[in-house]
This record gives sequence, structure tokens and C-alpha cells, in this order.
Amino acid sequence: MKTPVPDYLLEIRDACSDAGEGRLADYIPELAAVDPDRFAVAACTMDGVVYTAGDADAEFTIQSMSKPFVYALALRDRGIEAVLEKVEVEPSGDAFNQISLNRDTGRPRNPMINIGAITTHTLVGPPGASEDERSEVIADGLSAFAGRRLEIDGAVCESELRTAFRNRAMANLVRAGGIIEDDPDEAVRGYTRQCAYRVTVRDLAVMAVTLATGGVNPVTRERVVSAPVARQVLAVMATCGMYDAAGDWMSTVGIPAKSGVSGGILGALPGQVGLGVFSPRLDEHGHSVEGVRTFERLSQDLELHLMNTTVTEVEAVRSVRFDEISGRRTFRLQGPMTFASAEQVLRRLAEIPEGPGEVTLDLSRVSSVNTSARRMLLEAMRRLSAEGHTVGLADPGRRLPEPDLGDGTRPVTRRAAR
Repeated sequence: MKTPVPDYLLEIRDACSDAGEGRLADYIPELAAVDPDRFAVAACTMDGVVYTAGDADAEFTIQSMSKPFVYALALRDRGIEAVLEKVEVEPSGDAFNQISLNRDTGRPRNPMINIGAITTHTLVGPPGASEDERSEVIADGLSAFAGRRLEIDGAVCESELRTAFRNRAMANLVRAGGIIEDDPDEAVRGYTRQCAYRVTVRDLAVMAVTLATGGVNPVTRERVVSAPVARQVLAVMATCGMYDAAGDWMSTVGIPAKSGVSGGILGALPGQVGLGVFSPRLDEHGHSVEGVRTFERLSQDLELHLMNTTVTEVEAVRSVRFDEISGRRTFRLQGPMTFASAEQVLRRLAEIPEGPGEVTLDLSRVSSVNTSARRMLLEAMRRLSAEGHTVGLADPGRRLPEPDLGDGTRPVTRRAAR
């Protein structure tokens, strides 16, 4: 059986496509020249499996989506208290390029706006690190989050540096206020380089899920940052990551996220999934139009809002029993079924050879099944039936509606396996 998760992503991507709405980031010459019709979406599970749909291999620059990860590196290298002495964590309610400073302290409001991100950049590496040393630390850190070596797009970097007048002004402002000690031009050069790394939606999903796991990249198994650092970054993403649309985003989407003017959005849902979307046309906030729409649909359809409560670390498949005489495979499931746990079940079902044979799902130890998991399990049963399997169901708690397997048949009702 082929897992239906890629089909779900493709369905959502197609439903959210609306070519022509929004505009490219034409204030950066290189970004104004990109293909406006590119559109891709990716999801990475907590154990490192990546699903994609659309132009998943298309590369684009990470831009402001670098901010949470460089913030994580600064927290790792200097400690949370030291970073808080330079950059606050209060939502500004302002656009990304506004000069948002605490009136009393002169500190940037948060590390997700440009003036805060420039300050944060100077806190990566040990005190006194040179420009080149800091750039190397950031290159290694971003690559560790992505699980592969990332490279800078030199043309985009040079294009942005030629138009970085406002960022230079902000760097000079925080230098004049004693918030940063580095040369302002050096800080802007380094910050611009960090925004020019090339990524794909696959990279965004892996980077996001590394935060969602508490700092461990599930693809490489490398611990990139500590769990407290990952928690701090996710909290700031939740409140500040989407700038002056952060409140609306959190209430409607409910996934800690960060956008970039290249057209990417990444989202990290703790304990469940990392998501990445890329579509270059932007709305008035500087967020991808189709990307926002895709996240709204994913959150709604798959019940991924942060305030949903049925999250568990219990293995979804308690055991699998194969009866050689009857050819029956019985999958005993357990715990609450969410998108994350149902995806584990689908992956185990995908290992079954094509029919004939009987496959029974035993839900006697399942405590709940949310909408997304219900849809996924029913679709898996339909696909198994289409491949020639007899499908059985042991569901004493009636967690699933009586499924139609697509050919007018119903699954064989069985008692819970002992």
C-alpha cells in the first residue's frame, strides 16, 4: 500500500493555488526575477520521514527564515540570559523592517524583526569572534539544522547588500545605543549572508522539525541545540515570527512559524511535525499568499493547531501479529490517533505485500481518533481493499464510522484480538 500522505499534500497544494494574487519582493532585484509560479509543500515527521508535493527541489534563499535558527545558535553560544540582555522577546506589532526598540532600554523588541535579528547575529559564536569566524559558525549551524551542507547564493547576497540602507541605519542605531559592540557594516554584511543561504521546502521542513523535536535533527540524529533553547525559539516564533500578522496567525493557524520574503514559510509543531511551503508571491505583510493559505488548510484539515491537546509519545502500533495459516495480519493500535500517530500506522501498513491476505486493524486500545487520523485510517483501509486484501476491523469503542472500502463492501467486523 502506498501511504496517502503525499496525496494529501498535493491535494492541499492544488486547492490553495491561486496564481496571480500577491506580488514578488521587487525591492530586491534578484528576488524580483524568480519564477512566480513555483509552489511546493513539505512535511517532516518526528522520526525524519519527509513528504513533498509540487516543486520540492526548487531552491530559494532562506531570508528571514534564518532568524529563528541564528537566534537558537546565539542562545546556544551565549546563554538565554545573556541574549535577553541585548534582545527582548516582546511582540512588536510592527512590520519586519520597523525600528522597534524598547524606549527605556534601547533593546530591540524581539529577534524576529530585522533590528533584533541584526543584533542577534552579533551574538553567535564566542565573545570577540571575527566576522569570518561568526559566518563559519552560522554556516555550520544552519547546515546542521537542515541535515545537509547549505551554500550561499552570491548573486542574491550582493543584490541585497546594494540595497541594505535601512538595515545599515538600524545597525548604526543599536551600535550608537551600546546594544552591539561590532562594526555596524560588519553586522549587516553577516546578517545579509545568513539570509542568502539556498534551501528547498524539504530543508525547511527538516529545520522546523529539528525545533519540534527539542533540538535533535531526526534525519541525521545530531543534537543541534538543547531542548530549552528549542523551546525558547518556538515560543518566540509563536508570538513574533509572523510580524504584524502574528496574532491573527496564532489564532487561525496555531503553528509556531517564520516567513521569508523569498516566499517561504516554515512551521514547527512541537511533538508532531515540521512543515515548509514555498510560493514567491507575497501579501502586504511580506508573507507568501499561497503559503499562508496552505498553512491555514493544513492546520484545519489535519488538526495541527498548537492548542489542540491530544499529543502523545506512545508508539501508535502496539504490536503486529501474522497468522501463517490464515494469512491474516493484525495491527494492534494504541493511544490517541492524531496526524503524527496515524502516519506511523500508515507507514507500517505500507510495508504489507500486495494481496491476497487479510489485514485487521484492532482499535481496542485506541483512546481517541481525531478528524485527520480518521481520514487517514479510512483511506488506508480503502487502499488495502483495492490492492486485493480482505480488511478487518476490531473497533469496540466505535472510534471509526463504518467505512466504505470503495467498491461497495464493508470491512469484516472482528472482536478485539487478545
